[in-house]
Amino acid sequence: PGPNRLGGVAGGMGLEPEPLFQAWSYFRRRKFRQCADLCSQLLERPPGEQVAGTGGQRYFTFYFILIQAAWSLKTRALTEMVYVDEIDMDEEGIAEMILDENAIAQVARPGTSLKLPGTSQGGGPSPAVRPVTQSGRPITGFVRPSTQSGRPSTMEQALKTPRTALTARPVTSASGRYGRLGTASMITNPDGPFINLSRLNLAKYAQKPKLAKALFEYIFHHENDIKNALDLAALATEHAQFKDWWWKVQIGKCYYRLGLYREAEKQFKSALKQQDMVDTILYLAKVYLRLDQPVTALNLFKQGLDRFRGEVTLICGIARIYEEMNDISLAAEYYKDVLKQDNTHVEAIACIGSNHFYSDQPELALRFYRRLLQMGVYNCQLFNNLGLCCFYAQQYDMTLSSFERALFLAENEEETADVWYNLGHVAVGIGDLNLAYQCFKLTLVNNNDYAEAYNNLAVLEMRKGHTEQARALLQTASALAPHMYEPHFNFAILSEKVGDLQRSYTAAQKAEEAFPGHVDTQQLLKQLKQHFAML
Repeated sequence: PGPNRLGGVAGGMGLEPEPLFQAWSYFRRRKFRQCADLCSQLLERPPGEQVAGTGGQRYFTFYFILIQAAWSLKTRALTEMVYVDEIDMDEEGIAEMILDENAIAQVARPGTSLKLPGTSQGGGPSPAVRPVTQSGRPITGFVRPSTQSGRPSTMEQALKTPRTALTARPVTSASGRYGRLGTASMITNPDGPFINLSRLNLAKYAQKPKLAKALFEYIFHHENDIKNALDLAALATEHAQFKDWWWKVQIGKCYYRLGLYREAEKQFKSALKQQDMVDTILYLAKVYLRLDQPVTALNLFKQGLDRFRGEVTLICGIARIYEEMNDISLAAEYYKDVLKQDNTHVEAIACIGSNHFYSDQPELALRFYRRLLQMGVYNCQLFNNLGLCCFYAQQYDMTLSSFERALFLAENEEETADVWYNLGHVAVGIGDLNLAYQCFKLTLVNNNDYAEAYNNLAVLEMRKGHTEQARALLQTASALAPHMYEPHFNFAILSEKVGDLQRSYTAAQKAEEAFPGHVDTQQLLKQLKQHFAML
């Protein structure tokens, strides 16, 4: 029998597909490793074995096209293996936060800055009800890269911050995630990188748009070589006579990664003039947020909603900004708008549930978390939240079983520590202080940097009359979490009881700085000032 339509040869029990078509099939089914291996075999074959039955000029043309296709397909497969969406990956490390050379207003107007705590109009629960991060923002209901680390105001505070990546080095985006992406070539190709960038003629590839785009994605994501990627993008957009919006977006991404935010802003704005795209709006908003201009980002999102009605990512972006600015009520309204467009949006459901819980509505929060469970979300955090909601909604039959499931599903010691800490709160609520003491101890066994557990253990020690142990625990809690007002206030109360008025006054001042609206702190400071006046 002759060759079939796919280019293979019929024989045996069925049809054997042509290798390039089979590699493309692997790529479509997201089997990128098999696709790359098959393309490697095609590229390593001698020219005579690539195609058969052709001759002369036609042979060389077909061989050249085949090699180009295999090379491009392997490049795309290797890129997809390590691809990370740049829109959602916004991990701001210590280097970016402390060594930022972009000048911002030191005393920002209320509601115009993300970096300075206490500059919002409020609208949500106080720190007495809802925990806050070290930057003064309330803890969100959904974990994102930008919510993992706060914005410390000093280098000392930044270095004292617990390492969220469980490494000895402080987390920085340059040395952390991006650095690991840059080593992908050594992992995927033990014999060395697939493309030797130092010997590449970028000007030649820039004149071939289809190859250039695949090569850019490979250099940017797989090799993490931003300089070469920027050179290629600049040559390609020049070849396209500056009319291709896609290349302008890629140049903007390179500038953003290099920290040149104003240049990135120009490129994204130019791309939006040529082609209105949701992704470009999201990239431009990221630039404004990094420049600490949340109001500009909000206006950009709202203008985008005028052109893209009901676009979920834009509405969610507005909600995130309001949440970071402490305006929880407006954030909840926009998250509800997200659910009107997409009623399976996990982030919106989780954030609305969290808001209801901290607004003293555990029954409503329970409905949202049950919805997540029905959608197939099945992890430690969800069962942890379900256990707390059941307890505060007085559905005691489900409380312990939810916490047991959360302990079973915990993937690391931090998650286990959270569950034991919440179990300690449940024990305090039912009056079993011995159980609470054991739970807080188990919290510290799993996570030795848990400031809240140190604080609560100190309170239990104070009830037992162990003043020195309580003092040591409160000092540890204050050192680990200077943004929390509870350790400072408890230390002030303890010092005042034993007659150490100077330490009490200093701790009370720190508590007032962390939470200016705390009435008990204000009363304590008033009493201490009266004592000092009498002296």
